[in-house]
Amino acid sequence: MKRDDPQDWMWSESVALIARAERLHGRFFQPRQASRQQVWEPPADVLELETEVLILVALPGVDADRAETTIEDGALVVVGRRVLPPELQTAVIHRLELPQGRFERRVPLPPGRYSSVRRSAANGCLIVSLQKMFRDG
Repeated sequence: MKRDDPQDWMWSESVALIARAERLHGRFFQPRQASRQQVWEPPADVLELETEVLILVALPGVDADRAETTIEDGALVVVGRRVLPPELQTAVIHRLELPQGRFERRVPLPPGRYSSVRRSAANGCLIVSLQKMFRDG
């Protein structure tokens, strides 16, 4: 393959990116053992803004009110369960890529103190907003 041909270069870069995405997908959706129970880890993003830290956890099909969140040892811990809707329990499944069952994700937080925690859901994600505490003076 000639490096100076833009189509060849773009094609090889595209194939490399697809392979990386598949490896990352496998890494995040691999079941793991926690407290003698199989769990899976949803992917998460951590975004730090001037006054808050936002954590987005990909939980398609999970009611955000049923996911538990706590802060432990400088990390946000999100636990819950993803189950098939009752109407799908008798379906013939041709492909099942979204994990089912208990999930648990520990997301390290940026150093600091937080004054409030807000939760919401959008586009299949649980969104946790942690308001930063600032020292006076």
